[in-house]
Amino acid sequence: MTGKVPSFSPGCTASSVLPGYVALCLALQVHRLASAQFTVTGPDHPVTASVGGEAVLPCHLSPRMSAENMEVRWFRSQFSPAVHLYRDGQDQYGEQMPEYRERTELLKDNITNGRVSLRIRDIRPSDNGPYVCFFHSGVSYENAVLELQVEGLGSAPVISVEGHQDGGIRVVCRSAGWYPEPKAQWRDLQGQLLPSASEKISPEANGLFQTEIATVITEESNQKVSCCVRTPRLNQERESAISIAELFFPRVSPWMVALGVILALLAVLIPLASYCFWRQHRAKGEVTRDKLQAELRWRRAQIYSVDVTLDPVTANPNLVLSEDRKRVRLGDKRQDLPNNPERFDPCPCVLSAEGFGGGRRYWEVEVGDKTAWDVGVCRESVSRKGQVTQTTKQGYWAMSLRNGDKYSVSTSPWTPLPISVRPSRVGIFLDYEVGEVSFYNVTDRSHLFTFTGTFSGELRPYFCPCNNIGGTNAAPLIICPVPAEAGGNLCP
Repeated sequence: MTGKVPSFSPGCTASSVLPGYVALCLALQVHRLASAQFTVTGPDHPVTASVGGEAVLPCHLSPRMSAENMEVRWFRSQFSPAVHLYRDGQDQYGEQMPEYRERTELLKDNITNGRVSLRIRDIRPSDNGPYVCFFHSGVSYENAVLELQVEGLGSAPVISVEGHQDGGIRVVCRSAGWYPEPKAQWRDLQGQLLPSASEKISPEANGLFQTEIATVITEESNQKVSCCVRTPRLNQERESAISIAELFFPRVSPWMVALGVILALLAVLIPLASYCFWRQHRAKGEVTRDKLQAELRWRRAQIYSVDVTLDPVTANPNLVLSEDRKRVRLGDKRQDLPNNPERFDPCPCVLSAEGFGGGRRYWEVEVGDKTAWDVGVCRESVSRKGQVTQTTKQGYWAMSLRNGDKYSVSTSPWTPLPISVRPSRVGIFLDYEVGEVSFYNVTDRSHLFTFTGTFSGELRPYFCPCNNIGGTNAAPLIICPVPAEAGGNLCP
C-alpha cells in the first residue's frame, strides 16, 4: 500500500489506512480496578420510608470480612461530595453533601462481619432515588446500588361548596402533603366513581404535592358524595364526605338556559385554547425530560468504566500507536510488520487488548475535530483480511463519521444519525447480558444511539481513525479518562 490514503466509507470496504489507538479511562465509580477480593450486596428490592421518618439502607461484604479499616462511602450521582463517608476508622464529614449534614449515621455494630447500614433521618422527597454503597480496600473497589422510595401520606381531604354550576352545585376537594403524586376521585354513596369537573396536582415548596378536584352534584344524582385521595405506592387513602340538602339546588329558569348556552360555548372555546397552549408547553417539557433522562443513563453508564489499551498485534501497518497504547493515528507510510492472521489489512483498524464476554463496560474516545472515524465493538472472530463489511450482521456495532458532518450507525444497511451538537468525545457502553451497545455524546451529555440484540462469544472495542477531509491525517483517536467528578481516575 502506498503512502497516499484513499477515502473510507462506513459500512463498506475499508480501502484506506486509519490510525488505531483509542484509550479508555478507568472510572473510579463502582467497578473494581483489579481483581476484587470481595463483592458488595444490597437488598434486592427498594427500601421504603415515609416523609419525616427515617430510612435504613443496608449492604454487606461477601465473603464476610471486617470493614473496620476500609473506606465505606455512600453517594448518589456523583462520587464526591458524599452522602456519608467512613474512613481511617471513623466518620468523615468534611466532604459530606450539605443537604445530608446532621441527618446520617453509619450503623457499625456488625462492621467486623462486613455489614454496615446507613440511617437517614428526617426523610425528604429529595431523598428519593438510587444510592451507591462503595467499599475500598487497598486496590480493590466494589459497590452495590440501592433504591430508596420516599412516601408521604397527606392530610385528610377538605371539601368546600363553591356555588352553582351546570344546574347543580360545584364542590371542591383539597388535600396536601402527598408524595409521590396522589390520585383523587369522587364517589357516590354506593362507591361508584363520579366524573370530575376539574383536577389539578401541584408541587409545594417542600417537594410534596397537593391535589384539588371538583365535581358538580345535580338534584337528580345522589346528593351525598365522598372524596378519596390515595397514593399508588403506599396503597393507602384518606377520605371525606359531604351531603347537600335538596333546597340548595337551583330551579330552572329561562335566563339560566341562556346562560347555560353561553357557558357551553365557552366550554368549547376555552379548552381548545388551553389545549393548544398545553400541547406547546408539553412539547418543550418532553424535550427537557428526555434530555435529563439521557444524562442520567450516561452517568449510570460511567459507573462501569474500564481501562482499555490498544493491541498492536491487530493494528493495520499504516497505523501508529503511542508507547502507552492509548493513542492511534494514521501514519505517513506503511510499516514493515508481520502479516499475522490477527492484523487488519487493508482495513485501517485496531482492536483493544481487552475482550469482554459478559458484564457491563464503559469507555470514552476523544475524536476531537477529525472529519472521519469509526468507533464501537466487534466480535473477536470478525474477518480481518481483504475487504471488510462493517455491519451488525458481520459482527460490528459501530458509529461512524464521514465528510465532517455525516454520522451513521452500522445497521444493515447503515442508518444516518442526525446530530445537532458535534461530539468531541464519544462514550460507549456495553451491556453484554441485556444485549445493548449505546453511544453517548459526552460534549452535551446526550444519548446518540443504542443497538439491541443478542451477543455470543467475546467482544472487543475497535477503532478506525480515517483521514480528515481537507486536513491532516495525523490527528489521533485517544482513549481518554473519565472526569474526576464522574468518579474516574486519571489515566497515566
